[in-house]
Amino acid sequence: MSTTIDVAFTTQFEREVHEAFQRMGSKLRETVRLKTGVNGSSTTFQVIGKGTATTKARHGVITPMNQTHTAVPCTLSDFYAGDWVDKLDELKINIDERQAVANGGAYALGRKVDEQILTALDGTTQTVVTWVVTSEAAIRNSLIDMVQAANANDVPDDGQRYGVLSSQAWAFASVVEEWSSADYVAPGDRPFAGRFQMKDWMGVKWISHTGVPGFGTATSKNFLYHRSAVGYGEGMGVTSDISWHGDHAAHFVNNMMSGGACLIEDAGVIEGNVDDTAALPTS
Repeated sequence: MSTTIDVAFTTQFEREVHEAFQRMGSKLRETVRLKTGVNGSSTTFQVIGKGTATTKARHGVITPMNQTHTAVPCTLSDFYAGDWVDKLDELKINIDERQAVANGGAYALGRKVDEQILTALDGTTQTVVTWVVTSEAAIRNSLIDMVQAANANDVPDDGQRYGVLSSQAWAFASVVEEWSSADYVAPGDRPFAGRFQMKDWMGVKWISHTGVPGFGTATSKNFLYHRSAVGYGEGMGVTSDISWHGDHAAHFVNNMMSGGACLIEDAGVIEGNVDDTAALPTS
């Protein structure tokens, strides 16, 4: 009977971890190209270059486009998020310790996924858009400049553009009438509704994030990107393991995953620098 109970406990815990990870673990995993079930320490994402249309003479030979094919490597790393649950401590608390540990592990791994993706985004070499935050009009123009930079790079405007902003950059954007008013904001399909803050504006799904490089500093880095520009390879999704350690009189609850992010198409990522220490404009 005890063995059966342990199996049920482990199965329920792992389900709770997965639910927590899907609910609040990662904000950015669903916004990039995802390859799961990777065997090995690395994988590759394929990139096909642009083709050029040409004419031909009657009965002539068609000139091949000779599109380039590039394999972008993506290295996977292993991550763990575990904690001890003392057997007797469970008798002295009135909280759901299992659920607390499940959430803590799932959220920690989710933040690590986002950290990897943001590091990949930070590898872009595209021209940086420096935000001017002295007025509502200047902030609006800074946002538009990021969208325009993506347009200039022929980044597809197909509903798969995403933007990630620091919480202060989001606050700056919120003073813009066109950003805040329902008269200007597309209703969209709201893929993240109920999970975290997202706004569909100018064909970009914008997300507020506290993990952007330089968060809270005068050189906070924010990004606009297309889903196809960044890849995430996943060798093993979030998996849980619970083991009893008699010498500790406690269970060790471990959550783990293996994954890695890479920049696939540099032109598909636009960086915007924002001074997170600046005050909100009054006009």
